[in-house]
Amino acid sequence: MPHFTVEHSANVEEWVDLGELCDTIRRAAIDTGVFPMPGIRVRTIKCNHYSIADGGDEHGFVDIKARVREGRPFKVREQAVNDIYSAVEEFLESCLKNHSFSLSMEMQHINDALSPKTSSIREHLARKKNG
Repeated sequence: MPHFTVEHSANVEEWVDLGELCDTIRRAAIDTGVFPMPGIRVRTIKCNHYSIADGGDEHGFVDIKARVREGRPFKVREQAVNDIYSAVEEFLESCLKNHSFSLSMEMQHINDALSPKTSSIREHLARKKNG
């Protein structure tokens, strides 16, 4: 964990390299020291239909949801979300300056008992590292 879902208005694809945005989020999450690298997932979801403010098509948004497993103290989660948000805000600086654009982020808890997981990523990374 965590899982980052980046919802964005369709017009953002014209303004932002979304692959690089995903990598920015991934690297920032690793840099927090809070989340194990093999558990980090970042994905985008394009919203083709949306209505913002006065309904003008010049408006855009990026909304990031971070879902993390329970167990980390509030202050640790707060610092992590602030660090990741700052990295994204810096990455999107020109977008914020040059477009009618909104950026938001929220971190949510995942209930362990209600969220079973199976993954072979850690084993794959170990094999890759050992040749």
